[in-house]
Amino acid sequence: MLKKELKELSDHCYEGRALPVWHMEVEPDSLKHVSGFLCDKGFHRVVMIHDTNTKQAAGDTLMEQLQGAGLHVQTVRAPENEHEQVTADERTIIQMFVQTPEQTDCLLAVGAGTIHDITRFVSAKMKIPFVSIPTAASVDGFTSKGAPLILDGVKRTVQAAAPIAVYADLNVLCSAPQEMAAAGFGDMAAKATSVFDWEISRLIAEEPYNEWASRAMHSAWSTCRKETKSIAQRDEKGIRILMESLLLSGLIMMTLDHSRPASGAEHHLSHYWELIFLKEGRRQKLHGAKTGVAAGVISDLYKRYLNDPEDLPVEDWVYKRRLEEHSESMKHWISEMPSSREIGELLRKVGGPALPEELGIGNELVQESLHQAHHLREHRHTGLKLLHLSGRGVPPYPFAQP
Repeated sequence: MLKKELKELSDHCYEGRALPVWHMEVEPDSLKHVSGFLCDKGFHRVVMIHDTNTKQAAGDTLMEQLQGAGLHVQTVRAPENEHEQVTADERTIIQMFVQTPEQTDCLLAVGAGTIHDITRFVSAKMKIPFVSIPTAASVDGFTSKGAPLILDGVKRTVQAAAPIAVYADLNVLCSAPQEMAAAGFGDMAAKATSVFDWEISRLIAEEPYNEWASRAMHSAWSTCRKETKSIAQRDEKGIRILMESLLLSGLIMMTLDHSRPASGAEHHLSHYWELIFLKEGRRQKLHGAKTGVAAGVISDLYKRYLNDPEDLPVEDWVYKRRLEEHSESMKHWISEMPSSREIGELLRKVGGPALPEELGIGNELVQESLHQAHHLREHRHTGLKLLHLSGRGVPPYPFAQP
C-alpha cells in the first residue's frame, strides 16, 4: 500500500519532488538493515535516544547490530517522571542536549511518540539528522515535523525535523503491548472527525486544503476500520496496515506543513485533557487512546447539533453566506461520519477505551474542554469552533438523547 501512496503524495502534495524521508521500511527484521543504511550515508557516530521499555523492546538488539558493524554508538535514556513516564518537557530536552556530542552524525529515535518528539526537536536544533525506529504502532507522528512539547506547563507544537529514514520492524511492533496498537487505531479513528473539520476550515474560513490528501486520509482510516480483527490480534497483516496508515498520516502533515487533515476538534479535546492532567499531577493516558475517545464525543456533538448548519445564528455575514452556500456539503460529510457508538465499538474491538470515563475523565472535564479547547488553536476552524462562533455554544455533556 505505502509505495503507491508515497508516489501519489509526491505528485499531488510535493510537486513531484522526492520526499525528505529517504527510506521507509515496514517489514519483519527491519532492525537488521539500519546499520547498512548508516554506513552507506557515512554516519559512523550515532546517538540512540530511548527509554527503559524501548531499550528492551529494540534498543539492545539494535545496539549489538550497530556495534557489530563497527559504528560508535552512545545511548541516552530519557528520564522518567514520578509516574514512570517520559515527558517532552524542558528538563528532558536539556538533558538530551547535554548528553548529545556535537560531533554526532545521526540520532536514532528508538521508541514511540514522546521519544520521537524529543528526538525531532533535538535534531532540528542541533542540525543532526535522525532515523526513526518505532517500537509500537501507537501514533501518527513518526514521520511528521511537528513536535508537541510541554513548555512552561503548556503544550505547544513546534515545527522541528522529520526523520531521514524509518525502520519499522514488524517483529517489534507485533510484540508491543495491545494498548499501544489500540492507541494507534485510536489516532486513526480521530481522522473520522478531523477530515470533516478540515472541510469546515476550507468551506467556512478558506484555510489551506488539498483534496488528494483529504481522500488519502479518509481512505487510510477506512482501511484500518476494516482490519479491526487483525489489529486486535496483533498479527502481521493488521499491524502492517496500521503502521503504514500512521506513517502516511504523518507524511501528509509533513508535506503540507500543517496538521489539519489529521488533527481537528477531537485533538483539541485530547490536548486540553492532557494539560489538565499535567496541572493536577496525574498519570498521562496514551495520546491515541484520548483522540479516539474524543472523536466519539465530537461525532456525537456534530450529528446532534451541527446537522443543520444553515440554521446556525451566525452574525458574521461572510460566515453566514458560506454556511448557506455549503450547507448540503456539510450535511453530507456529517452523515458519512461514523456515529459515536460505531467509533466506540471499533475502539473496543481493538482493546482500547471507548468512553471518557474509562480514561479517568469525568463529565465535568469533558464539558469544560468542549467550552475551552477550541481556544488552543485560535486560527484553526473546526465544527466545535463554529458552534461557539454562532453563539449557540455546546449543550451540557453527556448530550441529551434525541
